[in-house]
Amino acid sequence: MSTKKHWIALTLCLTVAFSILGYFGIDIYKEAPPLPQRIVSASGEELFTLDDLQQGQLVWQSTGGQQMGSVWGHGAYQAPDWSADWLHRESIALLNIWSQREFGVDFEQAGVGEQAGLQARLEQEMRHNGYNAETGLLTISDDRTAAMRVVAAHYESLFSGEPELRDLREAYAMHEHAVKEKIHRKQLAGFFFWTSWACAAERPGLPISYTNNWPHEPLVGNTPTGANFMWSMISIISLLAAVGGLVWYEAFRRNAEYDELPAVPAIDPLKKLVITPSMKALWKYALVIFVLFGVQVMLGALTAHYTVEGQEFFGFPIAEFLPYAVSRTWHIQTAMFWIATAFLTAGLFLAPIIGGREPKFQRLGVNVLFFALLLVVAGSLAGEWLGVMQTMELKYNFWFGHQGYEYVDLGRFWQILLFSGLLLWLILVLRGLWPALKKKDDNRHMVAIFIFAATAIGLFYASGFFYGAKTHISVMEYWRWWVVHLWVEGFFEVFATIAIATIFCKLGLVKAGSASRAVLYSSCIFLIGGIPGTFHHLYFSGTPFSVVAIGAMFSALEVVPLLLIGLEARETSKHIESAEWMQRYKWPLTFFMGVAFWNFVGAGVFGFLINPPIALYYMQGLNTTPVHAHAALFGVYGLLSLGLVLLVIRCIQPDRVWNDRVLKLAYWGMNGGLALMIALSLLPIGIAQTVASVDVGLWYARSADFLQQGWVQNLRWLRMIGDVVFLGGVGFLLFFGAGLLRKPQTAGEKN
Repeated sequence: MSTKKHWIALTLCLTVAFSILGYFGIDIYKEAPPLPQRIVSASGEELFTLDDLQQGQLVWQSTGGQQMGSVWGHGAYQAPDWSADWLHRESIALLNIWSQREFGVDFEQAGVGEQAGLQARLEQEMRHNGYNAETGLLTISDDRTAAMRVVAAHYESLFSGEPELRDLREAYAMHEHAVKEKIHRKQLAGFFFWTSWACAAERPGLPISYTNNWPHEPLVGNTPTGANFMWSMISIISLLAAVGGLVWYEAFRRNAEYDELPAVPAIDPLKKLVITPSMKALWKYALVIFVLFGVQVMLGALTAHYTVEGQEFFGFPIAEFLPYAVSRTWHIQTAMFWIATAFLTAGLFLAPIIGGREPKFQRLGVNVLFFALLLVVAGSLAGEWLGVMQTMELKYNFWFGHQGYEYVDLGRFWQILLFSGLLLWLILVLRGLWPALKKKDDNRHMVAIFIFAATAIGLFYASGFFYGAKTHISVMEYWRWWVVHLWVEGFFEVFATIAIATIFCKLGLVKAGSASRAVLYSSCIFLIGGIPGTFHHLYFSGTPFSVVAIGAMFSALEVVPLLLIGLEARETSKHIESAEWMQRYKWPLTFFMGVAFWNFVGAGVFGFLINPPIALYYMQGLNTTPVHAHAALFGVYGLLSLGLVLLVIRCIQPDRVWNDRVLKLAYWGMNGGLALMIALSLLPIGIAQTVASVDVGLWYARSADFLQQGWVQNLRWLRMIGDVVFLGGVGFLLFFGAGLLRKPQTAGEKN
């Protein structure tokens, strides 16, 4: 297949994929759970207004939002899923009210027959919708109003500093006085009530709730539907069919399309590379990447420790200064910052190489961008702390404090500055690439792909601007996953592929034409599944069931290209051994081989573990998710970023002698530590929670009653083994990075 046909295929893939994502995205807007103008009791008492619910959403954001507990399964894992927890507590409160009235005892003490009758009545009560679209009123019975008040009182006490719930706050890793204002606690309770109402209330004319019967809660009839099982089977069948098709196609393609590899150059082509002023200026980017990486892993260790000591660090009351919601926010945000900075560094380094010259004022632009990024990092982290500590007025929190949404936590003001920095980066990269684009040779396709990937990285972050502070949470989730799934997991992947292919071309290891076709081909099979596959994050986020169907079918296809990872790792290994001078690039390429392993295991195996609707129905919001998240985010994007940075450093200082032993200890320490923390702690806890979710309900799998059991706590302490090994690996990497600040020793001097 010619390169032109590959371009046509990519264009068709993008058109079809985004059409699907957009078309069903419109359904999300139309079918989102209604936000009532007023919530009233059957006797006419006003309980909450629309303003109360929206203000409650703002209060929730200010506490850290998805960084402390979760809503509809999205967020942190130590505190409960508030929607599931409220639903269960309200159900029990209502059963007790009825049982006390009719039998004089609580529900648990009633007879089996009496319990069955009350539970049938409860299911009918909770699944009744009660919303009038014409008046905007949501009416609930007086009995349910009384039950709601019981739960609201619990939540208002929990988010205050009342001493009787201190142990529960510690179990949830909540700091004292998480919400300081009484009116704000009342509004927060209203928001949580609405999210739980949507979990049980049936859609008009349909026998399923707004969240597709999630969470699993037998008391109210929330069980997986037949359609959930059917689309899960279709998901698995789609995977098997796509795998078979890919193997069949690859068998013919490799014989018919692959060009012969060029002869390996006798000397390193990059030794002739002229290091321009803008490329030299990137050393400080590398330094900041190492520093942020070190900070991120220390925050991760603290966040993990909060699961065994909810408010302290070995007895020190650290939650008073750095609560769990902040440490987890910073842990994730610093990861995003250093990984993104590594990709920006690679783009700025490669652009002059590809273009063949240094654009005027390029170094100035690189320096301006560097200090702009430092401003965004420092400002956003400070704002997030101020927001969670409730020192910022509610109306300013979303803009300058904490947005409350995982991975896009930084305030909107800082988000705008970050986007401005990405636009500046895009301009700098395009300026560097422009001379090469005008040349009519085999490289022009590589340049065009590079421009496509860089433009996607620069512009797609703007998806996060399509929602605001009071935007419906279903709509917010749709756009948030455009950033998390498409920007990070989608176009970062394409950029990494073209960046590595460009490097191999410059090293003379592959031809530009065959590299272009390979990148276009891999982008096609990745994006056709990855773009509509975004919906697998939205199965239970107040979305129509059509989202479940599309997400199930296409997310299975995301695993397919990962089956080729082993072949890529084999080819990379061959490159290392292809010439003596390639040993200079041993460690960057070794990190890329690590990416291949974790891409298959972390993104592929652990990703598909939670992809089918029936699996995610029981696993959403459990520790099976951080298994996938850690293995994919660090194992894939972390190692890839470190490999890119090491490659830039090697090219800037080609003759510098590296301490192979230190890098070996760093590489295996980080990979071994990651594997141990998953195998010894995260995965066993996730599996145990899944069993509890299936047998009892999701509320129980996330409850303190389950997570504070001795054997679960022992599994959490076991994570320290993996953490220590991982931290040791990071320490060796930072030691290597610090050594780069010293005067370089060349190979000649060593001899």
